[in-house]
Amino acid sequence: MAQNQIKKIIAVASGKGGVGKSTVAVNLAISLAKNGAMVGLLDADIYGPSQPAMLGVAAGTRPEVREGRLQPIERYGLKTMSIGYLVKEDEPIVWRGPMIGKAMQQLLQDTDWGQLDYLVIDLPPGTGDVQLTLCQKIALNGALIVTTPQDMALHDVRRACAMFNKMNVSILVWLRI
Repeated sequence: MAQNQIKKIIAVASGKGGVGKSTVAVNLAISLAKNGAMVGLLDADIYGPSQPAMLGVAAGTRPEVREGRLQPIERYGLKTMSIGYLVKEDEPIVWRGPMIGKAMQQLLQDTDWGQLDYLVIDLPPGTGDVQLTLCQKIALNGALIVTTPQDMALHDVRRACAMFNKMNVSILVWLRI
């Protein structure tokens, strides 16, 4: 991935699953595109990719490979990539941390994103390998944090914010749904 072709990289994160993070990521990306921006959307949830279904991409749709580079699936004015495009819909992904990190790097670097104003990355829940790989390997411009008002969700999201702070990633917005 030539980061100079991508002006801004924004992570959508939380410390917990089921808070609406993927919905916020899709809506943010589509809103940016509808306002004239060139936008990519990366579904970084390797274990539970939801973007293909949320975007209405037909099951079994696979990205083309040209000159060794994955061509993003285009939908609603977005260039999208997800592990969900590369594995069978009902196939479980049973990988350890290093394999997840490698897959994440490949989705980022081996995808032909082209020129983008924004790359929105829909992160998985928690503060694990995917988050650390992204913070260490690419220059995130910031993170949008999504949570619900329950005490447990707020507790988990505070840990996610602390992780981003330790990795010198700015928290752009803390969105309570």
